[in-house]
Amino acid sequence: MEYFKAEVMEMCHRENLYQIDLLNGSKNRITEREYWAKRKGQAALDKENASQVATGEPPKQTKFETDKEKLRRTIRAALSSAVSFEDFSGKLLQQGVTVKESRGRLSYLTPDRTKPITARKLGDDFDRAAVLEALTINAQNAARAAETPLPKQEYPRSIKDRLQRNKAAVNAPKNDGVQRMVDREAKRAEGKGIGYDRWAAVHNLKQMAATMSVYEESGFSSPEELEAALAAASAELSNVHAELKAVESTLREKKDLQKQLLAYIKTKPARDGLRAQKTEKARRAYREQHESEFIISESAARYFKAQGISKLPASKALQTEIEQLTKEKNALYNEYREKKANVRELQTVKSNLDKILRREPERGKGQENER
Repeated sequence: MEYFKAEVMEMCHRENLYQIDLLNGSKNRITEREYWAKRKGQAALDKENASQVATGEPPKQTKFETDKEKLRRTIRAALSSAVSFEDFSGKLLQQGVTVKESRGRLSYLTPDRTKPITARKLGDDFDRAAVLEALTINAQNAARAAETPLPKQEYPRSIKDRLQRNKAAVNAPKNDGVQRMVDREAKRAEGKGIGYDRWAAVHNLKQMAATMSVYEESGFSSPEELEAALAAASAELSNVHAELKAVESTLREKKDLQKQLLAYIKTKPARDGLRAQKTEKARRAYREQHESEFIISESAARYFKAQGISKLPASKALQTEIEQLTKEKNALYNEYREKKANVRELQTVKSNLDKILRREPERGKGQENER
């Protein structure tokens, strides 16, 4: 197979064709489509800069970057300082990029896209193995600098890794924060063995201590105060979630408007050319010649009319508004995650406290009253 790869590369080189390295991995995997997009974008930028220089205005940008190049730069910047996968994903989220892991593979979703870009399309530096290796190195360097023992990093596992976990590890809850106490009787009824039951007994004792610690540190003097705090936290979570959904909806609308606006602006030369035609025959011939441009233009015009837009916004102002909405969405999402974690902790504390005090859930009380 290596021989055939080398032969194909030699043929491409001999015929002066665009090629990729088939024998070795590529840190930045550039497809032919991205290559030509960069060539065209750079040519357009050089032309624009030349006109600015002619008028005595210094160019603001000299090097054109494709969307994938910008994404690679953003990922590398986050990866240079992150020490864990959570830290890495958080830094990307601040820049509006969401990292996802599925079947042991990473993909990255930017604010202007609905479909994520897989790491394979970006290059070998951005796949799961390379990212985790870089995070481990960063964590080791940070530990050496602080002269403290290096904590064991926990990263998302692939499906194969999950299936290879032993049964006890699968059933054991995570070791961060307060965890729910285990119903030992129910687990024994399910067929759990004596080993699991012993682990559950120790686990419940630890969670009882952790629950009472959080209960006292939070300043609760009665279970009713805990329930009131949980209700208030749930209400705050609902409010933030509603705000987040509203901002996301507005952001989608603005992006749709931007898409239609840019398409409409690109058809301006064709529309100006139609107005320049003197006769009806010439206008018909010109319209047939530029039929695709007029289809796009009329589609955008129908969109503007349906949205009640009589005056088109400036593209720069619209882009600024989209960037501001993206920052607001990211801030609300971070706040939503914090409040959701707080609600979960309070729910866990309440559930454990009910077991400790042997209090029945409210639904059980209602059923007894009906009897």
